[in-house]
Amino acid sequence: MIKRFIVICITIISSSVFSQQGTGSPYSFYGIGSLKFRGTVENRSMGEMGVYLDSIHLNLRNPASYAGKNIDANPFNGESRPIKFSVAGTASNSTLNSDSEKAKTNSTIFDYLALSIPIGKFGVGFGILPYTSVGYRLNDVDDDGDVLNRYNGEGGINKVFGGLGYQVTDKLSIGVDFNYNFGNIQNTAVEIAYTNEGTIAQYQTREFNRSDLRGLNLNFGLAYKTMITDKLELSTTATYAPGSELQSENERTFSTVTLDTEYNVTRISNVIEADLEAENLKNTELTLPSRFTFGAGVGQPKSWFVGAEYTFLNTSEFSNPVFSDTSTTYQDGSQFSLGGFYIPKYNAFSGYFNRVVYRAGVKFENTGLVIKDEPINEFGISFGLGLPVGARNLFSNANLGLEFGRRGTTEKNLILENFVNFNVSLSLNSRWFQQKKYY
Repeated sequence: MIKRFIVICITIISSSVFSQQGTGSPYSFYGIGSLKFRGTVENRSMGEMGVYLDSIHLNLRNPASYAGKNIDANPFNGESRPIKFSVAGTASNSTLNSDSEKAKTNSTIFDYLALSIPIGKFGVGFGILPYTSVGYRLNDVDDDGDVLNRYNGEGGINKVFGGLGYQVTDKLSIGVDFNYNFGNIQNTAVEIAYTNEGTIAQYQTREFNRSDLRGLNLNFGLAYKTMITDKLELSTTATYAPGSELQSENERTFSTVTLDTEYNVTRISNVIEADLEAENLKNTELTLPSRFTFGAGVGQPKSWFVGAEYTFLNTSEFSNPVFSDTSTTYQDGSQFSLGGFYIPKYNAFSGYFNRVVYRAGVKFENTGLVIKDEPINEFGISFGLGLPVGARNLFSNANLGLEFGRRGTTEKNLILENFVNFNVSLSLNSRWFQQKKYY
């Protein structure tokens, strides 16, 4: 039964990357879309904090987690370390509020598919996850309520990664991720014209832009754990991702379109391709900002943990020469996360909920995006459960997370986004290299 449940969950989660739009946020209009969180459901349930590393869960925040004993006591009596596999997805519901209107959006997105394999003092990890997501439908409305322009966007950037970790000492490990980013972003703008009678004109003008993006970047990680008393353990982590470039191949077309009464395009004709070569915009480079994260926390192994993490994102480095907006600028961004977990008794023989992991956290983020001189900030509070599944000695979990948050502001006719995210993942462990005891 457990095996069937696992197969069904993996199929549903993985198929969402092909069948669903990854975001409904109007703020995905800017830059290369909404930046997706690189981390597990376990991390998200603790306010997106990635300080804690153990032997049975993947940690996509820090490549040092792939290494050796994973800086933790081995759950299998020193005989073999687990192969760790995880897959996840998120369903989101948002309410968008402006000074005068309210709307609702929803989306479903594949979060990640990842695997980690220990090899002596080394460890390797690899997988795929979304990096950014674009999905919006915006109307520019005049004082009479008439739509002047309609903007639509879709697409995003995915990330394939492979990483290597090394156990330097029993307390210290290091690692590096090699990331290949790829994908495309499509943006459409339709200028709405009306007849003298106030009805929608038969023909409208549409501008269509598409950028196909690709590029490499690195992420370095370090983790240190030590006992500071007989029961208390100190954990510290740091990661650094240097700035990098994305190669962008761009196209732009203008066309005549007809619309229905809901302003949806029903027919396209007279397509004219813009000469981006003459403007030096056919092939461009997008600068991705560097990121530095530092975190620390204390806890009792296999019982409880509390930690905090600070991220500095050099967002002021970002540039996109194809899509420029005079009302938008970028400043350096940051995020502060606080969270932790509690396990009543991880090895309890009776009482299922004694082995459940209870998680909670909070985050405060300055995204670095500034619109009409208003910084776009984000706040979130999260909760989660790690439910034991399968064989007791393998410590596999089905993880559930719930996040409530808000993004943006209603100042200067901007949009305040209130969102609820429901996350689900499977964190599975297997013993591939178990030593034989009988011959």
